[in-house]
Amino acid sequence: MDEIINKVANSALEVFDLEDFYPVGVRTQIDLSQWLYEGFLLKEKDFREALKNHDWSQYQDQLVVIHCATDAILPAWASILVTVHLAPYAKKIILGKSSEMDAILYHELLSNLDYSKYKDKPVILKGCSKKPVPESAYIFAVQQLQKVAKSIMYGEACSAVPLYKKAK
Repeated sequence: MDEIINKVANSALEVFDLEDFYPVGVRTQIDLSQWLYEGFLLKEKDFREALKNHDWSQYQDQLVVIHCATDAILPAWASILVTVHLAPYAKKIILGKSSEMDAILYHELLSNLDYSKYKDKPVILKGCSKKPVPESAYIFAVQQLQKVAKSIMYGEACSAVPLYKKAK
């Protein structure tokens, strides 16, 4: 019987798995509507008092998304004031949807990554992930890899889809 040889392991192929870079940390949301009159109306004095009395330490080292669950029209300073209270405790604060937190974290992380190990090599941008890697992370990663890689494929080694090949 012939020996089974793992050709992928013996090749120059580099696997770029975004799951390996998944940003760790507790993700939390703060809903501004909890401090609004009937969830819609911002009364400045009451809002400031509620923020002053809120236990901000519960967000220590967390990744916090500020949002408003209602259709309230809020002044820009409302979320900024919440951020002022939150900043001494939270690791990261954004305004938006919870899905945007990972996109922002990946963008920051991938912007500072050293891609030299992928220089002039064929790269597989691994597609399957057990963690919630946002599609925007793949978009950003391929832009960075394209600057250095010989070629880029997407998926798994057994069924990769070619995406890019450097011109000779």
